Amino acid sequence: MSLLSKIDAPSDLKNLTQDQLEALATEIRSEMIEVVTSNGGHLASSLGAVELIIALHYVFEAPDDKIIFDVGHQAYAHKLLTGRRQAFKSLRLKDGLSGFPRREESHYDCFNSGHSSTSISASLGMAVGRDLEKLNHRVVAVIGDGALTGGMAMEAINHAGAMGTNLLVVFNDNRMSISHNVGALSQYLSLKLTSPEHIQLRERVKKILGKVMPHKGHRLIRRVQRAEEALKAFMLSPTTFMAAWGFKYLGPIDGHNFDRLIEAFKHVKNLNRPILLHVLTTKGKGFPPAEENPLDFHGLGGAAKTLPTAQEAGALELIFPAPTKKSYTDCFGDYLAQRGSWDNKLSVVTAAMSQGTGLEKFFALYPDRSFDVGIAEQHAVTFAAGLAAAGLRPVVAVYSTFLQRAFDQLFHDVALPNLAVVVAVDRAGLVGEDGPTHHGGLDLGMLRMLPNFTVMAPRDEEEFTAMLDFAFKLNGPVAIRYPRGSVPSYHNEPTSALELGRAETMIEGSDLTFVTLGQTVWPAMEAAKRLKKRSISAGVINLRFIKPLDSQTLLDICQKSRLIITCEENSLIGGLYGAVCELLASFKLNKPMPIKGLGLTDAPIAHASQSQQRASLGLDAYGLEKLALEFFYEFNRP
Repeated sequence: MSLLSKIDAPSDLKNLTQDQLEALATEIRSEMIEVVTSNGGHLASSLGAVELIIALHYVFEAPDDKIIFDVGHQAYAHKLLTGRRQAFKSLRLKDGLSGFPRREESHYDCFNSGHSSTSISASLGMAVGRDLEKLNHRVVAVIGDGALTGGMAMEAINHAGAMGTNLLVVFNDNRMSISHNVGALSQYLSLKLTSPEHIQLRERVKKILGKVMPHKGHRLIRRVQRAEEALKAFMLSPTTFMAAWGFKYLGPIDGHNFDRLIEAFKHVKNLNRPILLHVLTTKGKGFPPAEENPLDFHGLGGAAKTLPTAQEAGALELIFPAPTKKSYTDCFGDYLAQRGSWDNKLSVVTAAMSQGTGLEKFFALYPDRSFDVGIAEQHAVTFAAGLAAAGLRPVVAVYSTFLQRAFDQLFHDVALPNLAVVVAVDRAGLVGEDGPTHHGGLDLGMLRMLPNFTVMAPRDEEEFTAMLDFAFKLNGPVAIRYPRGSVPSYHNEPTSALELGRAETMIEGSDLTFVTLGQTVWPAMEAAKRLKKRSISAGVINLRFIKPLDSQTLLDICQKSRLIITCEENSLIGGLYGAVCELLASFKLNKPMPIKGLGLTDAPIAHASQSQQRASLGLDAYGLEKLALEFFYEFNRP
């Protein structure tokens, strides 16, 4: 019988020997590799944190002690050790375990996580709450080196150190990005010690010592040089650096050595102050392909993503148009790489997502115009604004869910000064198995309220390329949102020329009209074809722009069609539906215009495949057809 099969709660770890803990770590890795390679998920990060998580649960007393994981994709071992072992094969599947910690899933998950750099802030809040309630449990934040590039983590460290609260921060350093941070500090200190003033002073001291003490001066000079190097080493010391923030620094220790981990955790349990324990781990540990290429194994897609739903399987012959093997992200990366060859003003900015946003080619070809600012979306947007103010044409490539972090910067630093920044909003709409923290469901509402912004969404590859071209012709801020997954390409229906704020009429309809943009255009086209077989005349309008809206086309629809249905992969509140309703309310119509909207509901959308999520929300062709039939017969009862 395996050791893992005997672990139903962290308390079951207490009686295991160190050899058994080692064997358990091997079993956990095997289980993770088997499930993640099937279902998809974040493999490398979780493999690297296995011993760390086992040791935490071995020493601390969860759920009384609170363990908060930053980002959360490193916490698969935590799920396996906290009563979810039998359900682990459902990881990231519909109605199965989430790929991230979820309070509603287990009382061992004390804080929801998905976005980075949040754990220290949340942990400090919990620690202060504990103190106010006069309780005595421990609070532990587990944060990776990449997440420390987020300004929120630094803000929390500053606050925690000033308060002196009893808090443990476990710094899981897998050396994926920390070298840049240390390098910047080292470079700063090197500049200080090689400044012209410092060099002049040093040379003057040498001359004076050489004249006054010709025989012993060289020895004193060597001592001064050694003192200088010692000062630099002292200033660069993590102990000194963290002490300046009010933290006691311990480490670094081997994050795969149970003796060292358990000893360190037992020691810090007795310390009543802010502590940072530095743990060195290997991302992808125990799985050679992931150790050699941790970026490739950071997030894996599972086979389940390619399986059609029963509805899709019955309608494959009607899918219109056929998807390509290329993703929108690929199209974006190829376009920028080509444009960069002749547009010397073009520069790109990403917040630690150069690979995820398709910028690898541009980074390789044009390193001087490529900027990865770390996990710092706020800085990325304002930095791009600075590039634009200097006369460049910057593109900020960012996932929709992460762009939410930079709303004030979009407003204050880009929109108000009307700077020519292009925001490429990847992963807009439903993203599948990553679930509610990663859906891009708020960007339409967020972006369309910003002054001076033009906001577009393409229906296919041809229109995407045209929109990118168009964006660079505009002298102001532009956002283009596009989904995760394969890009459709329908060459029999070429893209007409873009005009600012002008929609495209795909099909005219007298009974009802689907008003769409982006990824919902083609499901609406299929639904319209199905409705035609039922003798219902359904039109399809591809708005292209949600800002500015094509008021004339929408007014024409009101005169030619009896009903309107909007469809979008965005929140109905504040998105396309809201925008169309607002515009219709401003028209002086002879009669009310019935309108319904399909989109993301006012509730979190659970993790599942994208096709399953669309089917559950009615955002596929079947759902649009069903709503259209109900709406049509509501106004045409026999």
